[in-house]
Amino acid sequence: MSGQSAPRRTVLKGAVLAGAAGLGVAACSTESKLGHAKPLPSTPVDLGAADEVPVGGAKLYREQRILVSCQAEGKYKAFSAQCTHAGCVLDKIEKGEGNCPCHGSRFDVTTGEALQGPATVPLPAIPVRVEGGKLITGAAGAATSDPDA
Repeated sequence: MSGQSAPRRTVLKGAVLAGAAGLGVAACSTESKLGHAKPLPSTPVDLGAADEVPVGGAKLYREQRILVSCQAEGKYKAFSAQCTHAGCVLDKIEKGEGNCPCHGSRFDVTTGEALQGPATVPLPAIPVRVEGGKLITGAAGAATSDPDA
């Protein structure tokens, strides 16, 4: 009987290990392509002076979870600054890319495109406008619907 027990134990150990590995993968996976990101702002958000975002550059507003780029004078684009993989807030901008500190995803700050995984979905765009010299972002209807405003 002991000859049959060893293979059974091996099979059972393999099943337990496979189950544990599956749980590890599930813990890092997402239920949707937008990961665990919180909803976009539903009311206008005042980010402060528009001229704080340099032309040809971008600024990260971590507390508000928003990324704003300015590719030409007065032309701003805003995106959620939450990684679409697991919802972590981007921590810095380097060489035109937003960095996710949790799993290393990288995003183009001018388009929101995922450049390096594990994220594969772009950052969601947020409407943005300049009002009285200040950047105002928010959900559709809360700010301009023109992403090139």
